Amino acid sequence: MADSFMGKAATMEIPINSNGETLAEDDSLEQDLQQVMVSGPNLNETSVVSGGYGGPAGGIIPTSSIKDLRMKSRGLGVGLVSSQSADRMITNQNQTGQTFTGSGMHHSNSNQNMSVEEANRGVAVEKLDSVKKWGINTYKCTKQMFSERFGRGSRTVDLELEAQIDVLRDTKRKYESVLRLTSALTSHFYNMVQTQQALGDTFADLSQKSPELRDEFGYNAETQKLLCRNGEALLGAINFFVSSINTLVNKTMEDTLMTIKLYEAARLEFDAYRADLEELSLGPRDAATMVRIEVSQQQYQVQRDKYERLRSDVTIKLKFLEENKVKVMHKQLLLFHNAISAYFAGNQQQLEQTLRQFNVKLKPPGSDKPSWLEES
Repeated sequence: MADSFMGKAATMEIPINSNGETLAEDDSLEQDLQQVMVSGPNLNETSVVSGGYGGPAGGIIPTSSIKDLRMKSRGLGVGLVSSQSADRMITNQNQTGQTFTGSGMHHSNSNQNMSVEEANRGVAVEKLDSVKKWGINTYKCTKQMFSERFGRGSRTVDLELEAQIDVLRDTKRKYESVLRLTSALTSHFYNMVQTQQALGDTFADLSQKSPELRDEFGYNAETQKLLCRNGEALLGAINFFVSSINTLVNKTMEDTLMTIKLYEAARLEFDAYRADLEELSLGPRDAATMVRIEVSQQQYQVQRDKYERLRSDVTIKLKFLEENKVKVMHKQLLLFHNAISAYFAGNQQQLEQTLRQFNVKLKPPGSDKPSWLEES
């Protein structure tokens, strides 16, 4: 019976239509395929298993059936993918109000990265150019400085201006000496006034505790207090003198000397580029050399303008400094002389008049705070 059944199955024919395709039920095949697509693994990993679809018992499916199966599976797969993509796009649109695609984000990120790289590259190139210019300028100035030191190079000299600069530097050294000595005098005199004040307080205390020497101690206490009061007035005048000299030396003169340093640096650069231009002018006149000469000529003109401008600034500042110095020192020297003379002559009225004449403000009575010199 089994043999007859197998023989019957082997002799069965698969019905086909006029196009050579099988006559299997399309509806049942599509339903089974959808069930596999939904509940089974990925279509790319699903293999078609023969049997059970109206095919032969031996498990062989005709080529036309496999072709229809693939076409239907592709259609279902595209439908599923399209549905999933639409769901993701709707979700993104609900969250952000816009629909972003992967390619757009990729282009945006790449544009940002390119702009950042271009900005960094521009900064690096600018720094490199700055370092290059600084190196060339330093080399030329160093070469010019050594040439001047060893007598092989020439330098631009303004004899009148150089003489004024030398006078200023010598004057500054002497004024610094005056400032140092008057500062020391202020410190010593302050200590003497403090000693006189302490001595007067001691005499006054002994006058109260020694009835037999009350008058003698009292006279000395009054004398020391008077000297202390006059000493504070003189100390105020000397402090005013020291403050004015300090401003003149360490601010006004120093500002002029800073301009002079800039002028000297510009002079060195000017001579360096001048020497470089002269050296190129003496060489061959080919095309490359002519380009270098033109560039050197432009740089030389820039340095010349800078040198001329700073020389004019130095000349003006030296003129105003001299006028200011004469005015300030005339007032301060007169104050110093009158205050010292009045104090050591014991002329209290003249000392007070001198302080009022020069608008010198004294410390409040009883204030033991030292001057700014002692605090420093």
